[in-house]
Amino acid sequence: MKETSGRKKEATTIREVAREAAVSTATVSRALNGDARISAETSARVREAAKRLGYAVNRAARSLKTRATMTIGVIAPDLATDFFMILMERLEYELASKGYGMLISSSREDLEEERRLLGLFAERLVDGVIAIPATASSEHFREAVAAGTPLVLVDRSPRGAGADAVLVDNEGGAYAATMALAGLGHKRIGLIGGDPRLSTARERHAGFRRALAELGIPSEPEFEGFGPMHIESGFKLMEAMASKPKPPSAWFVVNADTHVGATSWLLTHGGRLADRVAFAAFDEMPYSPLLRFCRVSVEQPIADMGREAARLVLDRVAGRAEPKPLIVRLPTKLIMH
Repeated sequence: MKETSGRKKEATTIREVAREAAVSTATVSRALNGDARISAETSARVREAAKRLGYAVNRAARSLKTRATMTIGVIAPDLATDFFMILMERLEYELASKGYGMLISSSREDLEEERRLLGLFAERLVDGVIAIPATASSEHFREAVAAGTPLVLVDRSPRGAGADAVLVDNEGGAYAATMALAGLGHKRIGLIGGDPRLSTARERHAGFRRALAELGIPSEPEFEGFGPMHIESGFKLMEAMASKPKPPSAWFVVNADTHVGATSWLLTHGGRLADRVAFAAFDEMPYSPLLRFCRVSVEQPIADMGREAARLVLDRVAGRAEPKPLIVRLPTKLIMH
């Protein structure tokens, strides 16, 4: 006689099936729901894995999917910054006007969490996903697109992601800001930059360097600092470079949070250097004119980015988009303070 316990066996999850079949959770969901875009070989492997593990398809969710959930999943690396809050507000407005709701999650700038959220959204059967990538990794995005997920990336686009993207002219904005600093009479210009693995940081660095080359100003690598685009990083990078002999009088700063951090260090520890420093920074925010050293800022069309991202993902959901990924790159605007 078979021995039994009073415990009820926990149901197999879609993630367990995905691991068994060596595919993504999105692929499992679509294969088990009969999506014709999944190859016969992959579909068979998924079904065999599901059978071995005793996974049962949620029929109610499957029925719901055939009618569409009218929900878009949104993944951001950080929900606390002004940039992402403004973007989320615009996305919500644009999607709501078309009858869609949002599920919003933060990856906390962690690749594994970003992958988990993509899988979670697949389980929830959202109609599409809008993501601001946390890292330079693209495999999970490429896999989601291959599985048929309508996906749009915003602000950053990892190489090889194969997804629609809404970006801005990062290089052009950084170039214009650096030229503006030179126009104010600065002969040496440093950089407080971001992680060069991220497309935004990499492109802004390229614009900064292009401006220096055209101006005939020698680049000074010892006064080019890179790190996470956060307040803490801006503080530490400013401290490290300002502590070196003969620092420049002007700096291009990669984003708003880094700008706040660098400003904080100068206000508290800058001494005489604070009397002559000028910043040109990406991200014009409502508080930018209040930042003591800000002379130039680059305004991103955040509302337009949200509008375009909503349009692109809904076009994908409705099957109106071309198979080839569409990259929309919006212009920036230079603000003098």
